[in-house]
Amino acid sequence: MMALPPLRARADVVIEATGHPGIGIRHARAAIKAGSHIVMVNVEADVLAGPLVAEEARSAGVVYSLAYGDQPALTAELVDWARAAGFIVVAAGKGTKYLPSYHDVTPDDVWKHYGLSPEEAQAAGMNPQMFNSFLDGTKSAIEMAAIANACGLDVPESGLAFPPCGIDDLPHVMRPRSAGGILDKRGLVEVVSSVERDGRSVFRDLRWGVYVVLEAPNDYTAACFRQYGLKTDASGCYAAMYKPYHLIGLELGISVLSAALRGEPTGQPYEFRGDVVAVAKRDLRADEVLDGEGGYTVWGRLMSAQQSLAAGALPIGLAHHLRLVCNVPHSNIVRWSDVNVGQANETIEVRRKMEARFGMRHS
Repeated sequence: MMALPPLRARADVVIEATGHPGIGIRHARAAIKAGSHIVMVNVEADVLAGPLVAEEARSAGVVYSLAYGDQPALTAELVDWARAAGFIVVAAGKGTKYLPSYHDVTPDDVWKHYGLSPEEAQAAGMNPQMFNSFLDGTKSAIEMAAIANACGLDVPESGLAFPPCGIDDLPHVMRPRSAGGILDKRGLVEVVSSVERDGRSVFRDLRWGVYVVLEAPNDYTAACFRQYGLKTDASGCYAAMYKPYHLIGLELGISVLSAALRGEPTGQPYEFRGDVVAVAKRDLRADEVLDGEGGYTVWGRLMSAQQSLAAGALPIGLAHHLRLVCNVPHSNIVRWSDVNVGQANETIEVRRKMEARFGMRHS
């Protein structure tokens, strides 16, 4: 059999879109080694070890990039815009449909929350576990961790709050508590819900979009906010900019062109600030096998990297096909010590290397 030519001879840019964390890391490192730019649609892999892999890409002189059209890259663009304009970034994130009960939803009952029958979903070729990861909070946590790591933002100390909030209310809700909002401090990622806690739709919701909340750095800027017609909070100091939709793969070519022609990423991780850990969806028993994002056993909760490492929490990206060695009560974090990891593999080694290199920088 004829040997394949080096990857560099076949591809300037590799798009990693498998959605599998371990495979994504392996593909990205192979592309980097071959001298190809890598566009990481696979945000699950990015959150598991992205800071290290992106550093390897920079050292090799190639681009590691988040995928334009996906919400992390679009949010990073808004954050870059706000900072370049001289505004203070108070909060950044996206919208989604969220209720607290969604954390326990499994693939068996996911379709009713999308207004579909199982037969309709099957006919459309829709994967229930993948769609459930969007609903149960896992995907939101993963995307907020990616934004935190790419933009140097922090994560809420108690995890994502998912406050119900429409576009017009962003400057009122997404500001620090000291100013009347819900945030612990400035500079956080957060997801806003498109439904109230009683299930009513939020007025002018941001379910499909992304946002950044700005604070005016001085009185002149606050006056300009008012003069230029920005919706602000009552003080006039906080405003918001948003993009109402994201087109996912339809916009992906922007990342490809940016990497290949400009040598620039559309967002990439530089720090390890946010992590996503596995949490039990129900009482789990010893000898059960974890089934990862959107499955029957665990969902992903956003934590600061410092909290995650201190707790010995198992990253959601590794919570696949691991057998529990003890019981884990409902809503408890699954820890490394709760599972039989077995023999070390490349994915675990890369994750551990990333923790060692980046984990203490913001403690």
